[in-house]
Amino acid sequence: MKQEPSLLRRDIAVADVPRPGLDIEVEANAQERAEIARCFNLVGIEALCGKFHVSTASRGARVRGEVTAKLRQTCVVSLDAFDAELKEPVDLSFAHEGKTADLHAGQIDISPNDEDPPEPIVDGKIDLGAVTLEFLALGLDAHPRKPGVSFTHKNNAAERPASPFAVLARRPGKPPSSS
Repeated sequence: MKQEPSLLRRDIAVADVPRPGLDIEVEANAQERAEIARCFNLVGIEALCGKFHVSTASRGARVRGEVTAKLRQTCVVSLDAFDAELKEPVDLSFAHEGKTADLHAGQIDISPNDEDPPEPIVDGKIDLGAVTLEFLALGLDAHPRKPGVSFTHKNNAAERPASPFAVLARRPGKPPSSS
């Protein structure tokens, strides 16, 4: 299976991971951060880092750690740019390509309490850059608001235009209301 190109490609060969595991840090450079900000519709990204511990098991590998970012977003209320920080925990399991296919064969029962199925190990590698981007996307607020800004809905009856039926309420000989 061929992997698609990633904005932040950081492959690690599972066969090269020692028995106790390996600590790996993924950090995006200025050019990568600018391209990622453009793709994620952000004003900018000052820092993007993934700190992971990769360990192997007989069925594949496990990646634990966190993704942190310092970014600049646009407020959906005021349209002002503001600084935000993101911290997302990561805990993923990976399985070799053939083993993930076996896991998905037949009927799949999904329970919200179950662990997610393992991600595939493609060509013996895990792309930790793609993991970093995935958890950046998961941590972004879909409707970011600048701190202290709130949306206020004006529901002022005095400013509303008169209803076309208001004249009926003022007509002569109208019976008194029974409320």
